[in-house]
Amino acid sequence: MNIVTVGIDLAKNVFVLHGVDQYVKAVFIKPKVARSQPLEMIAHLPPCLIGMEACSGAHYWAREFSRFGHTVKLMAPKFVAPYRMSGKRGKNDAADAAAICEAVTRPNMRFVPVKDIDQQAILCLHRTRQGFIEERTALYNRLRGLISEFGIVLPQKVERLRLMQLPGIGPTTASALVASLGGGHDFKNGRQLAAWAGLVPGQYSSGSKARLGRITKAGDAYLRSLLVMGARSVLAGLGGKQDRFSRWARNRVERRGYWKAAVAIAAKNLRLAWAVLHYGDDFRRIDEAA
Repeated sequence: MNIVTVGIDLAKNVFVLHGVDQYVKAVFIKPKVARSQPLEMIAHLPPCLIGMEACSGAHYWAREFSRFGHTVKLMAPKFVAPYRMSGKRGKNDAADAAAICEAVTRPNMRFVPVKDIDQQAILCLHRTRQGFIEERTALYNRLRGLISEFGIVLPQKVERLRLMQLPGIGPTTASALVASLGGGHDFKNGRQLAAWAGLVPGQYSSGSKARLGRITKAGDAYLRSLLVMGARSVLAGLGGKQDRFSRWARNRVERRGYWKAAVAIAAKNLRLAWAVLHYGDDFRRIDEAA
């Protein structure tokens, strides 16, 4: 049995293995493998290419399988989906394993680098820190709201006050932006920040024809939702305003519809927020400078 490629569908307790030979014929199919068994099975296989989706625990299993001389590659689940939804199979664990086995051999597939233990430990610290920042911001906003009922209003940071001058950005969104972005120096420009937050359209281009789809929804979902809700408040309060921003927003609604306009305003606000944080006192909007 000459196995050259193995696709593994990971789960919490039961895995599925799908292996093929050099003729792409399925010769190694294990529909139900307990969590304690994959290491022993993989250890007895000749060195081959192993593909898995980059999900929970994938980096751990990739490191373990690599110890036996195998080449392990991880892929984002969205890149595996087209090979599963080819009309030949339904959505189940066996189909997932077969799709992974096929996708990992594609020459133009984009893979996720396998992280070592030190890299994962550092990323865990970053994720934990991000969680603490979100909890701190939520607690701070909750306390501000409660004590304001007694007539006490806490001072805002200068960065937050600047951000709150933008339409659709209030205290909560401003504090979340400052906590998430700091001075905005991690991003080259506002568009890069908008792409990080998932407020730019995904590309589905072919040949000379460019096709733009829905927004990618990558990055911080909480921050993105705050920006979109703020954009909706801008649309609700447009009325008969004739300033530069309001005319632009009204034109978006007329040309693209309500929801696309809301996302466009959210993306624009995020780019403006980057400029405010990045340039500080040197930043002035065109309508302010006029």
